[in-house]
Amino acid sequence: MLDVKGKWAFITGASRGLGYLAAAELAKRGCNLILQSRSIEHLQKAAAEFTDMGVKVNCVSCELADENAVKQMLEQIDSFGVQVDIVLNNAGLQIAYRTDYFSTPVEDYNISFAVNTIAPALICYHFMPRMLETSFGRIVNTTSGIALEPEQAGYSASKAALDKITIDLGHTVNDTDVCINLVDPGWCRTDLGGPKAPNSPESAIPGIIVGAFIDDKKSGRLFRAQEFAGMTLEEAVAHAEEIDAPY
Repeated sequence: MLDVKGKWAFITGASRGLGYLAAAELAKRGCNLILQSRSIEHLQKAAAEFTDMGVKVNCVSCELADENAVKQMLEQIDSFGVQVDIVLNNAGLQIAYRTDYFSTPVEDYNISFAVNTIAPALICYHFMPRMLETSFGRIVNTTSGIALEPEQAGYSASKAALDKITIDLGHTVNDTDVCINLVDPGWCRTDLGGPKAPNSPESAIPGIIVGAFIDDKKSGRLFRAQEFAGMTLEEAVAHAEEIDAPY
């Protein structure tokens, strides 16, 4: 299992929910953090908490639906002068639930793809070349298991597109120490999942972070976080490394 102590991880949507929980687990392992949210103020409490755990923390704000804002955020991260070793593209947006799905507006697709597909793709395109230069990197893109629900077409289609991007990028780095994989947290009681979801956010740990700790040079896989619920991180990583790459 990979030792992340002293490495730098960039986590989107880190002020609450699954992003916060993932950041906390990485901090426990000594990993330095770059945290993203729409507002710096939303990150202050988490940043103070993680700093008290003995790791370095930088914060950035960004509206991920805005392509130019994403590019500016990446420039700001570059200005920190650190090597980003791990990326958790955790942030996501479920725009609406359309019971009259034949009237789904185009905006559902535009906004969903901007946040759930284009922003993480830009982040991958920014950091992967640098990871290849240093011969090391871990990227975990958060997908969704939603299927057969045209009521959520914008959201599910944007996640399916992210799946395709991740698997195709993974093909270019498979069998190297730059690994890019997918994670499906399951339906959790977060702000996105809502109060009726069957799973607690904590149940997604350690599943949502196993992709940061794998050490088998395999990419393009889907880790279903609920399959790892109740495991230690060490057990979860060993299980993850049994999952075959799709190539």
